[in-house]
Amino acid sequence: MNMKNNKTIYLCAISNIESGTCNEDCKFCTQSVKYKADIQRYKRKDIDTIVTEAKTARVNKAIGFCLVTAGKGLTPERLEFVCAAATAVKKENLGLKIIACNGTATLEQLQKLKKAGVDNYNHNLETSKEFYPTIVSTHSWDERYQTCLNAKEAGLNLVCGGIFGLGETQEDRISMLESIASLEPMNVPINFFHPNEALPIVENSITKQEAFELIKLTKQYNPNAHKIMVAGGRELMFKEQQYDIFNYGANSIVIGDYLTTNGNQASQDLQSLENLGFKIASSCTQ
Repeated sequence: MNMKNNKTIYLCAISNIESGTCNEDCKFCTQSVKYKADIQRYKRKDIDTIVTEAKTARVNKAIGFCLVTAGKGLTPERLEFVCAAATAVKKENLGLKIIACNGTATLEQLQKLKKAGVDNYNHNLETSKEFYPTIVSTHSWDERYQTCLNAKEAGLNLVCGGIFGLGETQEDRISMLESIASLEPMNVPINFFHPNEALPIVENSITKQEAFELIKLTKQYNPNAHKIMVAGGRELMFKEQQYDIFNYGANSIVIGDYLTTNGNQASQDLQSLENLGFKIASSCTQ
């Protein structure tokens, strides 16, 4: 990688505000109660704790802050909780874009999130429509796609991506990218499967070089997306080459920890990006 680079990198932080309470059977997800993975499980994170995490995210130069809940979608109680969290963070005037990631949702629910201060809605297609029944039986791919349409109709910026390395074919990957492109999302987060011994899928099915090429392919299918983010699995998949992702079309990463797995220390990523000559965005308009 070139040691000097004028590319601007966008950072996002995740707050897992409800963890490990999901009754769905997604074979790639430790949040499912079905697989009994050894993770932290809790129903609601304290609002003050969420606000503190948002402040830390901003100190770590994040410009996006994602409120993530476990479960298939928004229930009335979950909607109220996410709205309360978003409103509390917005009151701090931190300069963060609030992203909600709460599963399937109706137009009316998404309109309520927007009114509470949510800017973006993240709902990933995960994989192709054809492969989806292989990894999930408790809800349909079509529900996911419709939620993405609902988010756009509600006036929220759509964040939509997927996950690679579940045993899918290259045709499945292209099919997923075509579907994502048809939604014209503002940002596209891509994840690389992080194996866990409790899950039915036991290993990631792609190599590091294949992963790099999939980042490139994601950018090719979504040339107008503001951000191509490499999210979960970055450190495990790319190891010492993890910052090479920016040579293949990515321009965004998660700073700090993920939902149920640890990321790099934020200070480590920040120092590495500085050493490599990258500019870290201070706002979404850059």
